Amino acid sequence: MSEAPRADAEWDAGDLGCGEVLVMLRSRMRGIAPGQVLRLTVRDRGAPEEMPAWCRMTRRRLLRADHPHYWIEQRQEP
Repeated sequence: MSEAPRADAEWDAGDLGCGEVLVMLRSRMRGIAPGQVLRLTVRDRGAPEEMPAWCRMTRRRLLRADHPHYWIEQRQEP
């Protein structure tokens, strides 16, 4: 397996459901600069489908998904 991407920030969402995580994730992503990476840990069973969809819809890049860990790159433009 390849080396995990670097992370500039981390958030362990614990056992929150994906709905709550997605609402809170928007605020978390606003706190990091363009090009920086958030390493998210989310254990919800729906995350493997929800996280890639959220990234596409918000124009953020999912660098790696290895449930329960997701590396999300902040988009370059606001």
